[in-house]
Amino acid sequence: MSKKSLDYDQINENVKKAQYAVRGELYLRASELQKEGKKIIFTNVGNPHALGQKPLTFPRQVVALCQAPFLLDDPNVGLLFPADAIAKAKLYLSYTSGGLGAYSDSRGLPGIRKEVAEFIERRDGYPSDPELIYLTDGASKGVMQILQTVIRGPGDGILVPVPQYPLYSAAISLYGGSLVPYFLEENANWGLDIHNLRQSVAEARFKGITVRAMVIINPGNPTGQCLSVENLQQILRFCHQESLVLLGDEVYQQNVYQDARPFISSRKVLFDMGGAISKELELISFHTVSKGFLGECGQRGGYFEMTNIPPQTVDEIYKVASISLSPNVPGQIFMGTMVSPPKPGDISYEQFLRESKGILESLRKRAHMMTDGFNSCKNVVCNFTEGAMYSFPQIKLPPKAIEAAKSVGKVPDVFYCLKLLEATGISTVPGSGFGQKEGVFHLRTTILPAEEDMPAIMESFKKFNDGFMEQYEDQRGYSRMQTSRTDEKDVTTNSY
Repeated sequence: MSKKSLDYDQINENVKKAQYAVRGELYLRASELQKEGKKIIFTNVGNPHALGQKPLTFPRQVVALCQAPFLLDDPNVGLLFPADAIAKAKLYLSYTSGGLGAYSDSRGLPGIRKEVAEFIERRDGYPSDPELIYLTDGASKGVMQILQTVIRGPGDGILVPVPQYPLYSAAISLYGGSLVPYFLEENANWGLDIHNLRQSVAEARFKGITVRAMVIINPGNPTGQCLSVENLQQILRFCHQESLVLLGDEVYQQNVYQDARPFISSRKVLFDMGGAISKELELISFHTVSKGFLGECGQRGGYFEMTNIPPQTVDEIYKVASISLSPNVPGQIFMGTMVSPPKPGDISYEQFLRESKGILESLRKRAHMMTDGFNSCKNVVCNFTEGAMYSFPQIKLPPKAIEAAKSVGKVPDVFYCLKLLEATGISTVPGSGFGQKEGVFHLRTTILPAEEDMPAIMESFKKFNDGFMEQYEDQRGYSRMQTSRTDEKDVTTNSY
């Protein structure tokens, strides 16, 4: 019998190569255990509402009215919805050609793109062109579209920070490119060393790879660091010198839990620098409604903005966007409410401010609770989560644990995370799914469990971890690596 097109050995090899650890082995095992009746705490993915975060009232009111416009004709609508939500819904419906059930422009509704441009101008202090803003089904779709545009074949490389969000490794594999890793320095609070960056490019070129783009994730995922202005300036100069397009993943820009390094966009730093670089460096920036205080992951709303991209290339990006006809329209409405929320004096402003501030203040507390909890555990050390939604502790596994993992065919941190899942129901992602230096092991967990549940979760983790370490340590014990403070030394001795 002849081979069928979708027999496993006949499908696209790039599909097989693409791996996405966030929904990998640990997640599948957690789902099995959940079906068997075990309580699972899914901290493997940044999915705020799934872990109890309440949706903001105003965006949901606006979208509800847009989804059911007949409510606007009800004489009692003002008893159920505030006047500013009613006005916003009417405005957004006027942007459409037939309500939320009609296709929009392939770039998104012009009125919403204009609001995004105004948001960017308020944030950065520089005008933004709505014609260079494309609304997308979450930021991920935008990232994939741009990577597809940049990657011409296996000889093209994309610089990606390691540890990295596996969207990038998966998409680069899917489009047949080559991932060029640059390692973040854990003992420098996951900072970027520009010399390491240059070395990564040199090594890639020695292998015959043409490096074409650089990805930054700011604030970091999974590492949680916030880039300083000086670091961003170094990155921008490097990309300009090397003729690389910079892809700025800035989806966590509202999630900042310290005051020393507030979020600042790559675009603002670029324009502040002035001169030739501000007119020549190619930059594409991404944002989403899935993170921040909205946390509307399931709504799939996002955008990307293009800076200094040649007009002919913009036309080609538009052509590819047109193949999908339209980004989902409800997601676009959520984007509108994110970039154009209630203003002081509006009826809904006080409630919006109370809800959004409450979420961010609680996340800041949870970031401290989780960091402190990890650092109280044996052979675990964790840098503070400055931003984003994750902790990325290093787990110093004893040699006997590493041997036990290898004996059952598991990567050591996968082995640890599976044991953690079975014992506690806490579903995490092994550090190996994000990339890490050889011989060093981590896990990623969100900081999203409810504030009132966090002490019990961290107590459960500590009980498991300390028991695990005792089980696999020899009588001499095993020293804990110290990297959680900027003045502490990295005592790892691995070569990379």
